[in-house]
Amino acid sequence: MTKGQARTIMTQDEVLDEFRASGALLEGHFRLSSGRHSGHYLQCARVLMNPHRAARLAEALAECIPGDILDSLDAVVSPAMGGIIIGHEMGRALNLDAMFLERPEGTFHLRRGFALAPGTKVLMVEDVVTTGLSSREAIEAVAREGGEVLAEVALVDRSNGSADLGVPFFPLIDIDFPTYAENEVPEDLAGIAITKPGSRA
Repeated sequence: MTKGQARTIMTQDEVLDEFRASGALLEGHFRLSSGRHSGHYLQCARVLMNPHRAARLAEALAECIPGDILDSLDAVVSPAMGGIIIGHEMGRALNLDAMFLERPEGTFHLRRGFALAPGTKVLMVEDVVTTGLSSREAIEAVAREGGEVLAEVALVDRSNGSADLGVPFFPLIDIDFPTYAENEVPEDLAGIAITKPGSRA
């Protein structure tokens, strides 16, 4: 946040209201990007499709970052596709450049002329963290590109606090929807056709 900007802290209920209002809290049978299955899915692209809502959520997310980390940041980086919109809005909220990582060949790296000067202090921004795999891969990519991730923020932590990203992690909300491995899917969920809404191929 920039100096003098009003605080925009949101409660968990207020954040969920934003998801409900945008039709982004879905029910069914979903295969998540992590490969696990769930009866619920948060479609962050839908909650972020309204620019004013996206800005509100980013400003609230900025409030989650401790001041010592906030004061040290040089840039925002997010993984494509899910992190691009919230990453861009975080850049706006923090008055920092925002870049995104892509993996057309399977490994994250910067493209499109994006580059990090050696030692650049980075905030990693995700939409949803479930297992943390994508985040860890993105954090490793920033290190290869010459930067250092000081912390990660995300709109939603679905890991029930279990995701170990190797850096401090500050989600806007924690949601404990059950997820299941392929061989653990309950019968009632298995009877529903699978939707794969995530962005990982």
